[in-house]
Amino acid sequence: MDISYLSLEGKVALVTGACRGIGKAIAMIFADAGADLAFCCRNQPHLEEVAEEIRKLGRRALPVAAHVRKPEDLRNLYEKVREAYGRIDILVNNAATNPGMGPLVNMDERMYDQIMNTNLKGYTILSQLVAKLMIEQGGGNIINISSVGGISPDKGLGLYCISKAAIIMLTKQLALELGPYNIRVNAIAPGVVQTKFSEALWTNEELMEVEMAHTPLNRIAQPEEVARTALYLASDASSYVTGQTIVMDGGGSL
Repeated sequence: MDISYLSLEGKVALVTGACRGIGKAIAMIFADAGADLAFCCRNQPHLEEVAEEIRKLGRRALPVAAHVRKPEDLRNLYEKVREAYGRIDILVNNAATNPGMGPLVNMDERMYDQIMNTNLKGYTILSQLVAKLMIEQGGGNIINISSVGGISPDKGLGLYCISKAAIIMLTKQLALELGPYNIRVNAIAPGVVQTKFSEALWTNEELMEVEMAHTPLNRIAQPEEVARTALYLASDASSYVTGQTIVMDGGGSL
């Protein structure tokens, strides 16, 4: 069976927050599919570890330390990738934060800025930079990692949910504007994924008991499952898909 439509051979992918969890899983599956990688996180030693894993697969790897909340870091990241590879075919906006939980009415301005500047502003600025290059090169593909929290509210995660809902609209708006330039833009909205980022959720037995009661597949997702969906969106397998958000919640939203 020919599955060449899933190949990323000859493509350059940029993935944010790729040192662990969903971001690392996406970087690795993209490399396995033939892409060369550029990726960022804030931890240089972790970056080098991921780069070594990618190079063992025979692909090029460009690790860049960057904080996606800082526009100057994003501009530096973009320039380094453009200088090294000359093009960016795939952008995955994945890095996110959720430093606090509690009622929305109790969240202070500092918390608001921290979440929105990372989860929304960071996505927007990097998408702007990369989209201009994609227009020049004749096309590209942007994938935004949202959340089911961007579709349905969740007690205690108000600001996070708002930021993830905004990402879904950012996805639609960019898809509308960039489609004529042969640039597709889609999002993935996972439920609980077993990563360090969401550890406070999936290690809470009481919370998971409630979650599983409403999840037909009766389990949480693994990072590699989200990565395989990202590969579908990044490849020619989804060549006529844009402006969409794929919900990955094991049927929980049913």
